[in-house]
Amino acid sequence: MDSDTHSGPAGRLEVVETGRRRRWTVEEKLRIISESLNGPRLASATARRHGISTSLLYCWRRAFRAGLLVSGDAGLGFVPARIVPDDLPSGLNLPAGPNGRMEIVTRSGRRVIVDAAVDGAALARVVAVLERR
Repeated sequence: MDSDTHSGPAGRLEVVETGRRRRWTVEEKLRIISESLNGPRLASATARRHGISTSLLYCWRRAFRAGLLVSGDAGLGFVPARIVPDDLPSGLNLPAGPNGRMEIVTRSGRRVIVDAAVDGAALARVVAVLERR
């Protein structure tokens, strides 16, 4: 039994290309966010004007409020570092691996603890992924 009422051959099949996923720069996101915050009920109109969903715009706004969207070099800076001599006083309880350990804390507060023998390129990729989240 055929449940389809139009079981004949298809006359025409059209493939509509949706295009590639767009990549927005941080500056573009900040411009769109500021435009959406200029007045009441502008989020939907702003999202429509730029061809994005309102949920994506709200996601960008949350990231902006959390300080995760920074333009240019604003997110770059120095972090405090401590140099500890090899011969530590016996009263200190610092965790130490066989090759030494390193702790990296990202801007978002995530911590990565690695051995001194870690591959630098692999570590850079891991930190880059954590910074995007």
